Amino acid sequence: MRIPIADVTPETTEAEIIGWVHEVRDLGGLAFYIIRDRTGFLQVTIVKKKAPETVVEATKETSRESVVRVFGTVKATEKAPGGRELIPDTFEIISKAESPLPLDVAEKVPAELDTRLDNRFLDSRRPRINAIFQIRSNITQSINDFLFKEGFVNITTPKVVAAATEGGTELFPIAYFEKEAFLNQSPQLYKQMMMAAGFEKVFEIAPIFRAEEHNTTRHLNEATSIDVEFSFADHNDAMDLVEKIVIQAYESVSNNCENALNTLNVDLKVPENRFPRITYSEAIDIAALGIEEDISYGDDLSTAAERAIGDEMGEHYFITDWPTSIKPYYAMPFEDQPEICKAFDLMHPRMELSSGAQRIHQYDLLVEQIKEKGLSPESFEFYLKPFRYGMPPHAGWGLGMERLIMTMLNLPNIREAVLFPRDRHRLVP
Repeated sequence: MRIPIADVTPETTEAEIIGWVHEVRDLGGLAFYIIRDRTGFLQVTIVKKKAPETVVEATKETSRESVVRVFGTVKATEKAPGGRELIPDTFEIISKAESPLPLDVAEKVPAELDTRLDNRFLDSRRPRINAIFQIRSNITQSINDFLFKEGFVNITTPKVVAAATEGGTELFPIAYFEKEAFLNQSPQLYKQMMMAAGFEKVFEIAPIFRAEEHNTTRHLNEATSIDVEFSFADHNDAMDLVEKIVIQAYESVSNNCENALNTLNVDLKVPENRFPRITYSEAIDIAALGIEEDISYGDDLSTAAERAIGDEMGEHYFITDWPTSIKPYYAMPFEDQPEICKAFDLMHPRMELSSGAQRIHQYDLLVEQIKEKGLSPESFEFYLKPFRYGMPPHAGWGLGMERLIMTMLNLPNIREAVLFPRDRHRLVP
């Protein structure tokens, strides 16, 4: 019966393994086959004069990345990976791989990112790539577990919608029978509607779509957003929660993904329990000292400005108290300073990770803000209706999964953090 490679120890007497042929070293009378499964590597050593003829014949037909089944005796040896080797009694080719391979899974020959993404199924066999997605899986599980323990309800919102969430034009139109429709850019409106439904605490981890024409290393057109909304809360409560979520994700990876982190050569530093909070005005002042371009109050922060502020802060931090004019219509203005709103961005020194706010829950003020943004309240009637029938105060945020992973693992390109990335030029695979 087949056992995982990780369970084959120097004390094991015999084992049957199934995996991919990772490397081959044929020295004439002696051959070494490194077999890989999702749990690790095992060296199969073949002394051709002593090995069964069926084993020798099978290895002659074996190519790298073929799937093989091997059964034999396990011997302890310091020279082999993991301090053990398998001396085969049988060697069966289950599925032969064509040669040459589109890319080198053993990573001795580097491949361009486009080549890797065109052959993602093969690229993901590489231990380093596999490690990224082991970590991503752990982050997803840890965030789900944390939010369930905090009493949040998991919801699913539509990805085909009739109106823009934030009024932007960066939408993917689609054919929906006789009607105009779009791929949703955020679950924002539906999360808020669930506050009127009395759910109080909801979350969703799901795809969002942005038709932004960019070609940067930190943008995707289909991304995964971790979205939260909860009632009887303000922007400070929302910041406290997303702070805990990020720290929880780091702690979970640190505690549970040691092998994956070692494979990636990442020395993970868990953030401190409190992220600094600076106001938008303070952020503008810091940026003005660090960049050559002109920047003034009321401007959105450019990439260069974010980088300058990140260099100064050197850790995760929040930017708070944004001008109402540059945040979405649903951000709650301060009562005594309506030109400033209770919105925030969670930043990593490299980039923005999350955006959130206390939301407007008063119908009249929300309609007024929608008009201020040059939008039509009639287009948002389905969204506005719950605000007329008892909407509690509430707050929430969206956190980018890929950006969280990219910054945590110091990946050079956000496409590394998603199995099948969608950008301006990539639709297949």
